[in-house]
Amino acid sequence: MRVIVAEDSALLRQGVVRLLTDAGFEVPAALGDAERLPALVAEHRPDAVLLDIRMPPTHTDEGLHAAARIRRSHPGTGVLLLSQYVETTDTVRALAEDPRGFGYLLKERVADIDELAGALKRVAAGESVLDPEVVTRLLDTPRAPGPLDELTAREREVLGLMAEGRSNDAIAGSLVIGAKTVETHVRNIFAKLALETDLHDHRRVKAVLTYLRA
Repeated sequence: MRVIVAEDSALLRQGVVRLLTDAGFEVPAALGDAERLPALVAEHRPDAVLLDIRMPPTHTDEGLHAAARIRRSHPGTGVLLLSQYVETTDTVRALAEDPRGFGYLLKERVADIDELAGALKRVAAGESVLDPEVVTRLLDTPRAPGPLDELTAREREVLGLMAEGRSNDAIAGSLVIGAKTVETHVRNIFAKLALETDLHDHRRVKAVLTYLRA
């Protein structure tokens, strides 16, 4: 699997590249700014891109703009954003456009190569990944009434774990409940969010999209 790394901290960038290569990933390019990133993606055609949200020259949202360009030009390339802090406003706005193949992790997760590798593989496969801390912040943020109000507390927990990119088996393990119980919760979530069976749109993705927009 091929991954391009964009991180302005040289030390962190080198460390991430080393972790990824040791884990069997190929890193065809690693750079410290977002400006050159779209061109490198076009040149190397990676499976995924790992990039910081805040990059030179302003260190505000250059990573988000680069991610948007990459997703427009190369929709099959997974994008995994990194941030030092939870930045729900910009990240949710970017994710809500289309969460497939898009993820967001806090930088503290980078040290766990299994978690990082798993997140990269999921976004490369077209799945969505949200850091658990981001999910917690979203759940704690006041919001206007919406479709999520129909869900029970347990169903909201299940949907939050779905937003993190967890499978049904992983959700069952996290909540210490049976796999059949998780399947029931997921079916209830689909029903309450009025997500009918559709061969062209994945209901799991639609449920996460509803969650992010709410």
